[in-house]
Amino acid sequence: MVNPLLDLKKIYIERRATLLNTVKSLHSEKKQGTIILFADFEREQEIFTQESSFYYMTGVTEPGSVLVMNWDGKSTLYVPNTGGTRQQWIEGALDTSAESIEDAGVDAIEYLGDKIKGYELAPFFSESDYKNIIELLENNTKGGSTIFSLNPSTQNGYVVQRHILERLNSFVPALKEAIYDISSILADMRSRKSNEEIDLLYNAIDITSMGHEAAAKMIAPNRSESEVHATVEYVFTAAQAQLAFPSIVGSGKNSTVLHYTANNQPLEKDSLVVVDCGARFYHYCADLTRTYPVSGKFTLRQKELYQLVLDCQAYIAEIAKPGMWLNNKDKPEESLNHLAREFFKKKDLDQYFVHGIGHYLGLDTHDVGDYSKPLEEGNVITIEPGLYLPQENIGIRIEDNYWIVKSGAVCLSEALPKSVDQIENLTKETF
Repeated sequence: MVNPLLDLKKIYIERRATLLNTVKSLHSEKKQGTIILFADFEREQEIFTQESSFYYMTGVTEPGSVLVMNWDGKSTLYVPNTGGTRQQWIEGALDTSAESIEDAGVDAIEYLGDKIKGYELAPFFSESDYKNIIELLENNTKGGSTIFSLNPSTQNGYVVQRHILERLNSFVPALKEAIYDISSILADMRSRKSNEEIDLLYNAIDITSMGHEAAAKMIAPNRSESEVHATVEYVFTAAQAQLAFPSIVGSGKNSTVLHYTANNQPLEKDSLVVVDCGARFYHYCADLTRTYPVSGKFTLRQKELYQLVLDCQAYIAEIAKPGMWLNNKDKPEESLNHLAREFFKKKDLDQYFVHGIGHYLGLDTHDVGDYSKPLEEGNVITIEPGLYLPQENIGIRIEDNYWIVKSGAVCLSEALPKSVDQIENLTKETF
């Protein structure tokens, strides 16, 4: 299936051309080569989400697919051979027809191999399942061709892609020495967002903001975290969006647990509740956090700390621009994370800021991006200072999404209220 919202075929074709030209430029000594990217597999009890780099290059959401790009620029999409079974189970499933080729915006669609059992490909596929890809790899490696793919040497990067490559290596022993990793090239491309991507991020952020505003109206003493949680996700579903990550609704001491997801405790009078959620809209993710007073009004202590977190965010957003780092211990005066920590240190509260100031955002909530390099024009990041004082049952986090432009940082989520008065007005509407 292909993204039905926008006709982005031209953009995907341009991205593939950019990737190919970049690889060829960096490896001009290679007379021949093949770029190969793998889609993710379906998993029982999970809504399928396509592997992000594969989606970025194709717009194709068909599980188990393989993209092959030749040195001459021809792109071929290989799909599992279900013998027509998948088309009976899944609306819009791709086959080798001219219509599917046109929809996918590639030069050709072929089958991965022989007919498989059922309508989905298994991660531990057989040799016959990938027969045609294996034949292609055998021919290319015999001819001295380099296979460019996503194969970083990190502990958790591109796990599925690397599993597939290892599996294929068991059928094509020469493959292992022929593989060259291009994950850094994809990360560089994906980290600079186009205007079309910003539009999709805006949609995800708008939906997330609606979820927050609905959640704020649900917050009141004797209600539960689960009711707030359900309200957020009802709004996402009604807007035809999915979850970017498991929603966090933590009240009281739970607000001090960064990735609290039980979301099942009662909301107690005069406590705070941290709501950290994000909608995924046509694969693009938002990530917004607000902290609400359960009783509709902050206590003096809560207000003091909340305003400090808000001031820290405003300070960091003001200085964020190309050339600054999200985190760089060797250049603390140009590192947003270190500057945020120094901000809290002036109030002797830096020990209660226990996470980083932000991360890259895009097709993944924690999107690809090189933290060892300074921010660039086109990056989208979060800025999310927080203070967590378990001994006082106070956790406060404020998180917004920012687009790095030539002159600084533009807040994409500025429409979501966050001042003390605005937050109190939102929650007071419940009473």
